[in-house]
Amino acid sequence: MNSLMMILRAPRPSSVGDMQATVSRFWCRKGFTGITFFGHVFTRTQEDADRFNTTFDALKNHEMIHVRQAQSTHDSWLLFYVQYLWCSLMCIGYVRRMKGAMYYLNPFEMEAYRRMWEKDYLERCSEGANEWREFRRMSLAARMRYVKKYNIAR
Repeated sequence: MNSLMMILRAPRPSSVGDMQATVSRFWCRKGFTGITFFGHVFTRTQEDADRFNTTFDALKNHEMIHVRQAQSTHDSWLLFYVQYLWCSLMCIGYVRRMKGAMYYLNPFEMEAYRRMWEKDYLERCSEGANEWREFRRMSLAARMRYVKKYNIAR
């Protein structure tokens, strides 16, 4: 019930300023450091949550890029997650060729990984991050080459 209330009471992406991380092994599964879910960030460990809350590092930048991406999908978390899921499902055919293909070939993740080290990226895209649209237009083979070339999948 708490998760449903969290979803129903979620603020619009444009009204999310700074997010605080909370520890939740339920939402943040093994293999992930953090996850953005309806305006909340969940981490696996308290150490990751503390780092997220006190410093502006690549993890925080990565998760905040997802907020900007949600702004670019008509300022709606629901539309963001529907498109995110659709883009992930389109990558099913590449699961045997690349471990984590449904995650790393997702255009939303490609933009977040590409820009997570640029501290000024969030300021440049204050109205919404749209680079994911360019990645979505690429073929899956081209996305896979891009991910391998820039060593995104770690």
